[in-house]
Amino acid sequence: MQLVVARIGRAHGIKGEVTVEVRTDEPELRLGPGAVLATDPAGVGPLTIETGRVHSGRLLLRFEGVKDRTGAEALRNTLLIAEIDPEELPEGEDEYYDHQLMDLDVVTEDGTEVGRITEISHLPSQDLFIVERPDGSEVMIPFVEEIVTEIDLEEQKAVISPPPGLIDDRAEIDSSRDDDA
Repeated sequence: MQLVVARIGRAHGIKGEVTVEVRTDEPELRLGPGAVLATDPAGVGPLTIETGRVHSGRLLLRFEGVKDRTGAEALRNTLLIAEIDPEELPEGEDEYYDHQLMDLDVVTEDGTEVGRITEISHLPSQDLFIVERPDGSEVMIPFVEEIVTEIDLEEQKAVISPPPGLIDDRAEIDSSRDDDA
């Protein structure tokens, strides 16, 4: 099974290094020197990581055969894809690969059906489940512990405790204004 682990950003310096937007919780495992990664678009790869380092909080990689800024710039926006065993599980107890979460049924804590996870969106601040509701509409559920209270892979379901207004239109509006005034 293939897993997107990073997206190549802009070139860094003149010796072929690139910035990388990491899309894995295990960069040391997936993006270490010697790792051979497939690419999207496929014609760019496969790419073999020659060196990696962190600079100012960003991961910088250099690939075999890419020795200058021009070569590095040509890789911009390329997705890096690792081949993983479908049975392999993440190291952390509460961590999941996207393929494990896709197609899970989403229900509230009282058992009310919300829908089915059709996509996972990885944003800088948090991940979102894109859930297709039975009527065909979509709702976005933040994948945070306060809202997604349980992932049960055996039962193929995600249990949520949504705040008012997340999956319905019954939002509670708190006002600091005094109605007596």
